[in-house]
Amino acid sequence: QVQLVESGGGLVQPGGSLRLSCATSGFTFGSYYMSWVRQAPGKGPEWVSSISLGGVTTRYADSVKGRFTISRDNAKNTLYLQMNSLKPEDTALYYCARKTLRTMLSNDYDYRGQGTQVTVSS
Repeated sequence: QVQLVESGGGLVQPGGSLRLSCATSGFTFGSYYMSWVRQAPGKGPEWVSSISLGGVTTRYADSVKGRFTISRDNAKNTLYLQMNSLKPEDTALYYCARKTLRTMLSNDYDYRGQGTQVTVSS
C-alpha cells in the first residue's frame, strides 16, 4: 500500500533552518509529481511546494519562495524540503503528498502522510 512517512520536524528559533524528509513506499515514486502541504492550528491546509518527476521543475507558495527548497531523490524514493530563515508563521504540521496530476498548475493530491510538526518560536 502507499505509504508516506515524514520526519525532520522540531522546535527551531526564528531565522533557523530545518530539513524535512518524506520516505515513500508502495508506489513508483519517480512516476509522480510530489508536494508539501502544511496546516497550522485552527487553519485549513495550505499548499507549500511541488516538484516534477525528475526534480527539474519546482513551484512554491509566495509565502515561502526564496526560503524553502523542495528536492527529491528518486533512487531513495524520498522527498525533501529544506527550510531556511524560518518565521513563527511557518509553524504548522507539514505533510508530503502524492500528486495525481502531472502538472504544476493544480494543488491536487491523493495520498498524504501523517505529518511532522514544525514549531518556530523563541
